Amino acid sequence: MTSDVELLQAWRSGDRRAGNDLFKRHFDSIRRFFRNKVDFGVEDLVQRTFVACVEGQERFREDSSFRTYLFGIAHNILREFFRAKLRAPAPLDLEQASAIDLGAGPFSLLARRAEEKLLLHALRRLPLASQMILELYYWEQITGGELGVLLNVPEDTARSRLRKAKRQLELLLHQLETDRESLHSTISDLERWAAGLRDQLALAR
Repeated sequence: MTSDVELLQAWRSGDRRAGNDLFKRHFDSIRRFFRNKVDFGVEDLVQRTFVACVEGQERFREDSSFRTYLFGIAHNILREFFRAKLRAPAPLDLEQASAIDLGAGPFSLLARRAEEKLLLHALRRLPLASQMILELYYWEQITGGELGVLLNVPEDTARSRLRKAKRQLELLLHQLETDRESLHSTISDLERWAAGLRDQLALAR
C-alpha cells in the first residue's frame, strides 16, 4: 500500500487523486476525534481540519507521521472551536474543562454494553486534555513518542500525562459506578471496551 508520505509527495506535485486518497485514509479517525467531544458541527470541524492541512501541507517536514501531524491540526481546531464558542479572550485550559463543562451532552451515542456506557460517561467528564490523550492512545494507537510530537512536549512528559489521565479515568469510574461487577469489568478490560466504543463511533452519524 502506498505510504502517507508517498501520497503527500504526489499531492505536492499536483496529483489531486493522491490528496483525496490521503484524506479518505484518515477521515474516519479525524471524525472520531471530534465525535465524542462535541454534539454538533462535527462535519464542519473535520472539513476545517483538512482545509488547514491543504493550506499548510508544506509545513509538514516528515519528522513525524502524517497522521500525527493531522491530529495536531485537529487538536488546534478543537481548541479554537471551544474558545470561539465561549468567547474566551485567552486560550482555554484544557487541563481543567471537560467536554461536559464546554457544552457537550452526557452521551453522544447509545452504548451497547454497561461497560461501554460507563466508559463513555467517564470520558466526557474528564478534563478535555486527558480525554484526548486517552482516546488517541486507545482508539488510534498513538504511541508515547507520537503523543510527544502532537502535544509539542518531550516523550517522557507525554507518557507522564498519559499515566495521569489513566489514573483520573479510573478514579472517575469508581465515582460513577456503584455496581462492582461492571466497575471491575470496565477497569480490568479497558482496552476491549474502548475498542467497542471506537467501532460504534465509526458507525455513528
